[in-house]
Amino acid sequence: MSHINRKHATWAAGFTALFVLGLSLTTLVGGAGAAGTGVGLGTADSFAVLAGSGITNTGPTTVNGDLGTYPTTTMSGTASLTVSGTNHGGDAVTQQAKTDLVTAYNTAAGEGPTSPIAADLGGQTLKPGVYNSGSSIGLTGTLTLDGGGNPSAVFVFQAGSTLTTASASSVSLVNGAQSCNVFWQVGSSATLGTGSSFRGTILALTSITVTTGTTVEGRVLARDGAVTLDTDTITKPSCAAATTTTAPAATTTAATTTTTAATTTTATTTTTATTTTTATTPRPKPVKPPKVIKAASTTKTHARPARRHPGFTG
Repeated sequence: MSHINRKHATWAAGFTALFVLGLSLTTLVGGAGAAGTGVGLGTADSFAVLAGSGITNTGPTTVNGDLGTYPTTTMSGTASLTVSGTNHGGDAVTQQAKTDLVTAYNTAAGEGPTSPIAADLGGQTLKPGVYNSGSSIGLTGTLTLDGGGNPSAVFVFQAGSTLTTASASSVSLVNGAQSCNVFWQVGSSATLGTGSSFRGTILALTSITVTTGTTVEGRVLARDGAVTLDTDTITKPSCAAATTTTAPAATTTAATTTTTAATTTTATTTTTATTTTTATTPRPKPVKPPKVIKAASTTKTHARPARRHPGFTG
């Protein structure tokens, strides 16, 4: 019995170890890139540039989307602004968008669970998830965001204070990741370096400065402060619809096989059996030779002597 109990104890201990190891692996895998939830922007969604205390522009800048500012409605440098959307200024649309921006900012700040990140994201490749820095976030070089083949993958970055990108830095999206699903919640102000290429929507509590020659595929939305532009291109992103692959129903389409009767004109060789009738010539009946009637000979060769009867005398 003691031997059996020892076997059971050994088996139980091994099973428990495997179970704990499985839980550990699950925790590690699940904790890496915990899934984030998209941040709803409400009416602020149509804005490429939105400010709380004015917009300043220097040099030719292109804004593909709406722009506006409220409660400070001051805008400068608008003569060199090319806006493909609507310049709402401080109208009712902008005011509602500002209200929705506050909600979106709070939503992004409250996302979790979070994964801690280093102060500089340059050279890293990150999976979808929520990433948090208690202080600032910097970017030197290239940050790669890998969607893992899911066009709905969400990336949320939370900076306790500032977001600062270096000159010529970039955010690269691969494997289905989309700018419309990338959000940067900034606890104070954001500055994008000269000639940089940035992806995602910035939700800053204070101000946003986009320096010379920067390209943004996303939005620059400043909740309380100003937005400063200088010869930039800012394009509001649009999400490509996620493609759902549905297995096609097994539709049996009767293949219309058009059998074209190949009119094969087969030369019908009429073989006329040549019946050779060999006329059987009947065998001729033997011809009897004609009877030879001897002519009465006038010349008696032998004279029959006269018969003499006794008793008669001549």
